[in-house]
Amino acid sequence: MKQRAIVALTLGPLALLLIYLGGFFYFIPVVILLALATLEYTQLAKNIGWHVNFILLLILVLGQWVLGQWPQPVLSGPVLIVSLLLILAYILWTYEKETSQTVPADWMGAMGGFVLLGILGSYFFLLRGLPELAWQWTMLAMLCTWFGDGGAYVVGKFVAGRFIGKHKLSPRLSPNKTVEGYVGGILFGVTFSLIFAYFTGIPLTAALTMAILITMLTPLGDLGISLLKREAHVKDSGNIFRSHGGALDRIDTLLWSVPIAYYIALYSDFFS
Repeated sequence: MKQRAIVALTLGPLALLLIYLGGFFYFIPVVILLALATLEYTQLAKNIGWHVNFILLLILVLGQWVLGQWPQPVLSGPVLIVSLLLILAYILWTYEKETSQTVPADWMGAMGGFVLLGILGSYFFLLRGLPELAWQWTMLAMLCTWFGDGGAYVVGKFVAGRFIGKHKLSPRLSPNKTVEGYVGGILFGVTFSLIFAYFTGIPLTAALTMAILITMLTPLGDLGISLLKREAHVKDSGNIFRSHGGALDRIDTLLWSVPIAYYIALYSDFFS
């Protein structure tokens, strides 16, 4: 517990500082984090029995991250199509060479990694590159997710068991998650998001909508990675953050939070 607190209190403020600074101070650390998550994803796939080529996947997702940082609408569609075709070509090649006995699963694993880490990962850069309130929206997405997770932990561990009982949210995938913690996470995330939005100029209605969607939907991202870890027979995707697990463990919900925040921010005038 002490080690977890030290890591959180160190990395949390550092992440917020990098968001505020933007530019390469933000781009490089996020690329490194996503690259580590990509490596962990391919290792999980290997443990499950899939064959997902790390080098190929990293090259393809890197293209999506670069387009997220420096958007080129003319290139985004063609790059996406070429990336998907390259994945298919590699899978067909492995089939012809008979280097894998799980070709359909390999294909789905590679496509899943590309969508999860490439397409969704690119929104880390698209959100921070917004023309207005960029660091505010990015910080709000991160903090809403963190406070939602923290609220779920506090309510599920310290409140539910003592006062209102515990009801398992997903007994097979994540036995420690409770319905009470899920509701507590929503309340924590929404409350903090409104406070943060009030002091940073983000429209309150847009912030409320974003917070509700993030806290209600993004736990699915965590459960999705939990499913992969269960099938791979590992507790964490990695150990780079010690007791906090790996890079993929740290961003499994953010990979969904950030796209939600991006589109709410993009159409925030609708909520005015």
